[in-house]
Formats: sequence, structure tokens, C-alpha cells
Amino acid sequence: MGKRAGGIMATGMAAPVRALPIGARLVCADNTGAKEVQIISVVGLRGARRRLVSAGVGDQVVVSVKKGTPELRKQIVRAVVVRQRKPYRRADGLRVKFEDNAVAIIAPDGSPKGSEIRGPIAKEAAERWPKLAGIAAMVI
Repeated sequence: MGKRAGGIMATGMAAPVRALPIGARLVCADNTGAKEVQIISVVGLRGARRRLVSAGVGDQVVVSVKKGTPELRKQIVRAVVVRQRKPYRRADGLRVKFEDNAVAIIAPDGSPKGSEIRGPIAKEAAERWPKLAGIAAMVI
């Protein structure tokens, strides 16, 4: 049996704590018209032994728009988690947490659908999704 990765992703970066389970409601941080979304699934992750998967900062999720403009409500879209309330530790020892859980809606090719992101986004999300970093107000 091999050694466990110990919280290190394949890219060599530390993986943030996955604290947003399926069913969690999040704020939409961009200006697409969605206000509140609910996580349906996490792209690229599978649960083990009937456990539901959870998402963390930088993960791509499939969400259902619960509140927002009438055209966008009840739509199933993809989004990236840009903030989470649960503290996570960076490789330099710094612990980071935000005041809300938030996502930014993206197109299937990974480009953001909105033209701006309100509030800060995590550095981990900005490194994995450079196009989101370009429209973000600030990266922490």
C-alpha cells in the first residue's frame, strides 16, 4: 500500500479543505444575474463508500441557480468556488478564511460568464483559473 498524498494536489500545491457539501447554498460573486446557487455535484471528484463529495476553493462545481434574474433561475450551470468560510492552511503556514461562501459562474470552456467579480477571490482559485483572476477585484 502506497503512502498517502497528505493534502498535496498533483500540481504540487496544498489542497484547501473541502468544506462545501452537495446541497450547500452559496452566493454568486459575479455579475451574471444569479444571486444564490446550490451545489449539485463537484466535477472530477467521486465519493468513497457512499459518502457525498465536497467542494473547496478552486474546485469546479455544477450548480442550480436558486435566486436571480428570471432568465437564469432554475438553470443548471458550472461555477468555480472562489471563497469559503472554513479556514484552510497554506504551505507557508498562513490560515485563510473568508466571510462567505461564493462562486463565479463559468462557461463550459472555462471562461467566466460575467465581466467582474465582486469581493476578493482566493489565490488558489486564481492560480487554477487565470481568467477569473483577470476580472477579480482583488486576489488574497
